[in-house]
Amino acid sequence: MRHPIDPKVDCVFKALLGAESNRELLIHFLNAVLGADLPRPIVAVAIQNPYNEKEFLDDKLTVVDVKASDATGQQFQVEIQLLNHRDLPARILYGWADLYSAQIKEGESYRKLRPTYAIWLLGETLLPDDPNYAHDFRLRDQRGRVFLDHGGIWLLELSKFATDEVETEEQRWLKFFNEAERLDEDALPAWMQTKEMRRAMNTLKAFSEKEHAYHAYQARQNYLREQQSIQLEF
Repeated sequence: MRHPIDPKVDCVFKALLGAESNRELLIHFLNAVLGADLPRPIVAVAIQNPYNEKEFLDDKLTVVDVKASDATGQQFQVEIQLLNHRDLPARILYGWADLYSAQIKEGESYRKLRPTYAIWLLGETLLPDDPNYAHDFRLRDQRGRVFLDHGGIWLLELSKFATDEVETEEQRWLKFFNEAERLDEDALPAWMQTKEMRRAMNTLKAFSEKEHAYHAYQARQNYLREQQSIQLEF
């Protein structure tokens, strides 16, 4: 790549997991993170708010999460948040509740509600008292009994994640988000030698080589830097 591209920058993140051309990457990512908690692997999804390159060029893309559903009606939301703020936990919970409740309209049966899974990749540590990088939150009582098995919220704290040996597909994805900006596409390490990771690198390469896409990427980086500076003033 001519320019290093950080996959954590929101416009790149949505191109990776929210573009119709990368639907297989989204399926792979969802199975990597949620696989153990799903009744069966996800084989197909419909992206509800797909990435649109023109919206980026016009600087109108304000919704950067990825929303999708599968053939059984299960709902999925994937979002990246590089900076913490005081209301972030409430925002995360509201996003899940909004997606869950939007499944039915007035007068429709609650039986139409399907499990809803929200996955958040966090650039900064949100839970400093817990050394684990992965967390899942679901409706349980104090004895661990599940009230209703309708999904939940998964948090992945990238700031805590570090490994040399990749043992799971979830770890492969997190290592990619943390290290891809520094990789040489012509000499990828062994853990990147999968079809999914090569496809992900091709998406980064497109941002590097297309002049207009790289300018959009730079604009988003500058915006994030400004937001971080503002945050540090408080």
